[in-house]
Amino acid sequence: MLILAILTKTDNLFYTFDYFLGILFFSMNLIIEEIKKQNRRVYKVFFDKHYEKLVIYANGYLFDKDSSEDIVQEVFIYIWENADKLNIQSSLKGYLYSMVRNKCLNYLKSIKITDNYEFLELNINLITEHVFDSTAADDKKIIYHQILKIVDTLPDKMQQVIKLKFLHNYKYSEIAAELGVSINTVKTQLKRGKLRITELITSIIILLQVNQ
Repeated sequence: MLILAILTKTDNLFYTFDYFLGILFFSMNLIIEEIKKQNRRVYKVFFDKHYEKLVIYANGYLFDKDSSEDIVQEVFIYIWENADKLNIQSSLKGYLYSMVRNKCLNYLKSIKITDNYEFLELNINLITEHVFDSTAADDKKIIYHQILKIVDTLPDKMQQVIKLKFLHNYKYSEIAAELGVSINTVKTQLKRGKLRITELITSIIILLQVNQ
């Protein structure tokens, strides 16, 4: 993989520990200047400093660790290969996060969703506290697709309750009987699940709205 080749290839120059400490305090402008010169050591420190945080940031939109890692690696590869063409108006860090966010949006819009639209329309309004009346049809499909991914990250019992209620249309009493719990427990799990889903889906809704 190209990203690994960039990070593991060594130069003939030797760098002291003080040099690496100095790099950590470089301004972003100096860092990009060094990357333009194909300075692999600076690039590696830059990569190591930001990679994990960017993956976590991307995963907040995608809820897919592998895809998040792929997107972040694509961003770093782009910066390495196109450093001399970059026109960064703000900070390099801000530029990084903006690139990752835009790639996440493009990824979400590329997802092919074939579920019945009326089914999506019904459940997307039931499963979160958000109101989607003015949301575009394609965006609703993206949101619903990500909601299903969020549900898969919930605790097991909460997942079961959410899926039985909103995907299989079980009544409270039927869910309670199926899982061997009380109706009050079912209602509590549903309430907590909806709040968690609403919290996590908010960033995706904002991302879609600001790019309309």
